[in-house]
Amino acid sequence: MSNRYATTFRGFDYLNISEQLTPEQRHIRESVRQWVTQSISPIIEDCAERNEFPRHLVKELGALGALGPHIPQEYGGGGLDQISYGLIMQELERGDSGIRSCASVQSSLVMYPIWKYGSEAQKQHFLPKLAKGEYLGSFGLTEPNHGSDPASMETRLIKQGDQYILNGAKMWITNAPLCDVAVVWAKNEKGHVVGCLVERGMPGFTTPEIKGKWSLRASITGELIFQDVIIPEENILPEARGLKAPLSCLSTARYGISWGALGAAMDCLHHALEYSKERMQFGKPLAAFQLTQKKLAEMLTDITQAQLLALQVGKLYNEGKVTPAHISMAKRNNVEMALRTARECRQLCGAMGISGELPFMRHAMNLESVITYEGTHEVHLLITGMDLTGINAFS
Repeated sequence: MSNRYATTFRGFDYLNISEQLTPEQRHIRESVRQWVTQSISPIIEDCAERNEFPRHLVKELGALGALGPHIPQEYGGGGLDQISYGLIMQELERGDSGIRSCASVQSSLVMYPIWKYGSEAQKQHFLPKLAKGEYLGSFGLTEPNHGSDPASMETRLIKQGDQYILNGAKMWITNAPLCDVAVVWAKNEKGHVVGCLVERGMPGFTTPEIKGKWSLRASITGELIFQDVIIPEENILPEARGLKAPLSCLSTARYGISWGALGAAMDCLHHALEYSKERMQFGKPLAAFQLTQKKLAEMLTDITQAQLLALQVGKLYNEGKVTPAHISMAKRNNVEMALRTARECRQLCGAMGISGELPFMRHAMNLESVITYEGTHEVHLLITGMDLTGINAFS
């Protein structure tokens, strides 16, 4: 079952925002858009229905340049700017949030910390393989008892002689059951947060899949479990010191999500618009009714506002002026907008809105996760509130 109007998708650019993009950025967007139409749209509804991750797409993402596009070319990345990275995430999430999650985790939560905090040997060994999709990576921060409070993590990495012993567990980890390498965050004997690289096949390292998800069904999610896993010195991230290290990775991922949500919203609006022009009721198409036009116009306005927000944050990122609070605002606003758009489109299309011929229910279910992971809606509101008032309201 394929998306009904996927082949006619052209995006929405009501204020000619594309004029602010470079020719290279526009080419990147169109290349990924075409790949999504050809490779994701025809299969994604079936994958979601079967709760099946299309593993074969990982190497295609690598060939497309969608894995580590903002990592320097010398390590296999694309060496692209942050707006290009955002546009790639936008187009991937038009296909499905789960596919964007896979690429986002690989790029921002696995490749980025290895590039930022790893040794030269770690960069040379892991990054080219991750960029090509030969390796699949995961990011272990969230624990069974600690989601929004990573400072309370219980996983421990204790030095014994010339090696380290890792014990603990991480939960709700994208790519975990299939990952070749996991970037894992733990506390050492002094209570300081440190990072390490855990590789598939290390004794005591298991990655059970989490079953029964009603969201991100075309993505694979699991646990990372460590039982006396021996971590050699060469697998320690030497420059990762303190909680700021994993949080910096989350900032890059959240930024990508703020763009990705635009893709989901645009896909929903596109399908609702096309369906409303074809569906006849009371002798005229749905699109001819005032309330339908009101809903469509409001959704277009919401998407346009979110595009401008994402673009400005991207410009600040490129200029080295972005802050985590900027990214929090964009992530929270754009995901909320996308979820609202998916729900509104589902309602506008009536009973057809729950059918797999139209993507609204799949996007809505996916976005219920996206609005929670990488910082919940409420946490991002408090980050913005703290930046605005100067008062920490978290405790």
